[in-house]
Amino acid sequence: MIPFRKSCREATALLVAREDRALSMGERIALRLHLVACAACPRFERQILTMRNSMQQWRNYAETEANTEISEKNKKIR
Repeated sequence: MIPFRKSCREATALLVAREDRALSMGERIALRLHLVACAACPRFERQILTMRNSMQQWRNYAETEANTEISEKNKKIR
């Protein structure tokens, strides 16, 4: 098999792995080539990015909410 040619299964595995670790140069090239040639995998990539952004917004909201609760408790103690 050509080293830069990836199946959709392999490409989606790389998309998921990219969330946890940096991909090697060969993996990045193979993934980019696959995303150019495939119709479905770029949609999956957008879904992953949407989930990542949503989780980041939720974390920010949760941190803000926790800080607000701590501030309110501190005001009551004083």
